[in-house]
Amino acid sequence: MTTLVVIAKECLPGTVKTRLHPPFSLRQAATLAAASLEDTLTVAARVPATRRVLYFDGDTPPATAGRDWEVVSQCEGTLDVRLAGIFDLLDEPMLLIGMDTPHVTPGMLAPAFESWPSDVDAWIGAASDGGFWALGLADPRGRLTRGIQMSRPNTGAEQRRALVRAGLRVRDLVELRDVDTAADAAAVAAQIPNSLFGLAFRNALEEL
Repeated sequence: MTTLVVIAKECLPGTVKTRLHPPFSLRQAATLAAASLEDTLTVAARVPATRRVLYFDGDTPPATAGRDWEVVSQCEGTLDVRLAGIFDLLDEPMLLIGMDTPHVTPGMLAPAFESWPSDVDAWIGAASDGGFWALGLADPRGRLTRGIQMSRPNTGAEQRRALVRAGLRVRDLVELRDVDTAADAAAVAAQIPNSLFGLAFRNALEEL
């Protein structure tokens, strides 16, 4: 079976989702980030993972994590180094997702949990901005993210090429839109209007 890792940071104003400001205030951006994380953890709790890890940057993990999650502090360094840091701690099949896709569903994650094919070594979920929202490895040990420049239009393609160069058999998950900008937030909130994120987005609009 598979370990599920959610990489996240504490949702404090001025430290998360700063590209939502403007039009939203830094407080509103942090509230939207917190709602996105809560929705992500709720979905993650419905996935048949054998182990759940919250790879966390901050002092106070969300209460949603509860007893079902193992909280591991992120190491220092750039994002590629921090991703490698959690991979180095695991030796079982794993799937890592971020906190920026509150519209993810258990069905989108299912291939890496319910029936990981024997001919697949890695999963990658492309983000519509050119990055990636999910990365799964049958054997996470290795330097498969170090050196990949993150938050660029070709980050996802470069990460996929690195997996292939390492000799891994790669399969793609569905493409999703990350919540980075106000336009992203509006589009995602429209997809999940009854979620915490959808409610937080409507409340933020009313405050503008």
